[in-house]
Amino acid sequence: CCLELTNGGLTLLDLRRESSIDEVLSWVDRVAPDSAIVAVDAPTIIPNQTGMRLPDRLAHKHFGRYHAGCYPANLGLPFADRTVGLGLSLEARGFQHAPTIEARHLGRYQIEVFPHPAMVHLFGLNQILKYKKGTIAQRKPELEKLRQFILERLPQIEPRLKLETLPEIPNKGVELKAVEDQLDSLICAYVAAYWWYWGAEKNLVLGDLASGYIVVPAAMNDVIVRS
Repeated sequence: CCLELTNGGLTLLDLRRESSIDEVLSWVDRVAPDSAIVAVDAPTIIPNQTGMRLPDRLAHKHFGRYHAGCYPANLGLPFADRTVGLGLSLEARGFQHAPTIEARHLGRYQIEVFPHPAMVHLFGLNQILKYKKGTIAQRKPELEKLRQFILERLPQIEPRLKLETLPEIPNKGVELKAVEDQLDSLICAYVAAYWWYWGAEKNLVLGDLASGYIVVPAAMNDVIVRS
């Protein structure tokens, strides 16, 4: 997903879904040749050989009651080389990790994000929308809720997302997963824009540069407390 900030509002430029990391990087090269912030829904900094990272533990601490804890990441897991490599490839393109940021300062940044905690805070949820697991009949209405939240809530939060429509939620498994990925990517892109726009004033950072980190919008109207 690619969002562009113009005249104080966000416009959806692209909602395509790429399959491989090489395709994703080629897409980034096309849509973000200059100043931009890239949000990655994957652990791009993993210093630990085993166990859990600091941001994983903090996600469980602060969001476990919403069922929004994340899977542990360590270098012994099969995905680690791939996701860390993605972060390094973005760094090679000039996208520096931004666990701290000067709000609204142009540059090339990357951050790790996690959609479930972000949605809990952006949409004021009591628990996550459970569209990831279960039958199509169970997942589809939850994904419908996410689609509606995006259409109704994100245009009301600054920076406002100017959005008139989104893909309809299909009835078949493969197509459903494709739209799920598109909506997840839109949430990730919005979190990146929100972090760039507000910085620490209205966001939480779980972790740090050395341990890995996840950026999460603060709960609406809450005082931010870092851990």
